Amino acid sequence: MRKLGVAAMAAAAALAFAAPAQAGVLDNFQFKLGVSGVLPDEEGDPIPVEISDEWVPSLQIEYFFTDNISAELLCCVATHEVTAANGAVDLGEVTHFPPTVTLKYRWTDFGQFQPYLGAGLNYTAFIDSEPPAGLSVDYEESFGGALQAGFDYRLDDHWALNVDVRRIWITTDVSINGGAITDEVDINPFVVSASVGYRF
Repeated sequence: MRKLGVAAMAAAAALAFAAPAQAGVLDNFQFKLGVSGVLPDEEGDPIPVEISDEWVPSLQIEYFFTDNISAELLCCVATHEVTAANGAVDLGEVTHFPPTVTLKYRWTDFGQFQPYLGAGLNYTAFIDSEPPAGLSVDYEESFGGALQAGFDYRLDDHWALNVDVRRIWITTDVSINGGAITDEVDINPFVVSASVGYRF
């Protein structure tokens, strides 16, 4: 329930961020539901870490300022298996919520095929940590940049198929057993998404 509540709050924030309440405002929105692969390109300092790839449901909310320029929020929640020291130490599972906002430019000169590029910011909250018995593992929140490339293939004025790739920079300070052991971990995932979109 907590995960659903966080996602709902993020969606509400996106609606508030995108435009003031007014008649017909949904005409500028596109919603995309799909599946995203969160594929970490991880590195720990000084302790090496390994973080599992995961595929999760995802929601993207896009607001069009013009036909070419839009802002988009990606929402998903992912739970990863984490190990350290080349797999010798099991750190259990961590669940994170990494909403990412990008400003996008799309090309509309190719008919149904509409490619785009984007750049923006990410905030990652680590909302649950489940280490093995006898360990405590805490993760600090993270702010970082994001890049994006993808395309919509428009089926008609409302429906579209979407493929999207993001590179997100996430760095967290990890504290084990109350700070007895610390590590700076770059997670830096690629997020690969396939979605079905609906534009109002």
